[in-house]
Amino acid sequence: MTARRTHRFFDAGGALLSVLRVFKIYKESDVETVALQGAALDVKPSEFVAIQGRSGAGKTTLLNLIGGLDTPSAGRVILKGQDIAHMNESERAAYRRQHIGLVFQTGNLIPFLTALENVMLPMTWNGVSVDKACQRATQLLTDLGLGERLHHKVNQLSGGEAQRVGIAIALVNEPDSLLADELTGELDTETTQQVMDLLKRLHEEQQMSLLVVTHNRRVAARAQRVLHIDDGLIITEESDG
Repeated sequence: MTARRTHRFFDAGGALLSVLRVFKIYKESDVETVALQGAALDVKPSEFVAIQGRSGAGKTTLLNLIGGLDTPSAGRVILKGQDIAHMNESERAAYRRQHIGLVFQTGNLIPFLTALENVMLPMTWNGVSVDKACQRATQLLTDLGLGERLHHKVNQLSGGEAQRVGIAIALVNEPDSLLADELTGELDTETTQQVMDLLKRLHEEQQMSLLVVTHNRRVAARAQRVLHIDDGLIITEESDG
């Protein structure tokens, strides 16, 4: 009889997400690089939190651990009461599809698919019918100003357009949490405003939490809290009051 894998559940005190004294150490030969050294934070359901800090401070590493793309050297990452840091790779992938939307700093699109097909794919993996996936993907891309680019392949899109396709992919399964690494880095001011307006609406309608790494002051100003990270530690916190 095969033992069934179980995962411990934790009481996070009402938080949707808790990062509990997380360390991440990368080793290459005999050299160790400490990317995170005891980082800790809580994010409430439907809360919008921005993370700022200099390059190399640990921002992207933190998002990768929260999103289950990597595992901590020590500490816990708890989402909806479940310690995702101790899942295996396939379990983390399934959990991401069901609960987490990820916007990458660099493009993560499948080049031989159209914009529409790229956005439909995560839904079909989750068992959504092709018709419903097409309808949902078309609406999201249209909301992001790409209604006339649905059937263009990746090499026919500008950097900003490809970034917006990536944002649509992150949103398409209506995640509990959206994790974004410089989601407006490739966008002009007008498009940034359009994207943030859409995120604000979805944030309110779906009670989705947002955790956004950004250097853009206007994006950070939209957040309810701004965290500052330096040398792998969250050192200061600002609130909208």
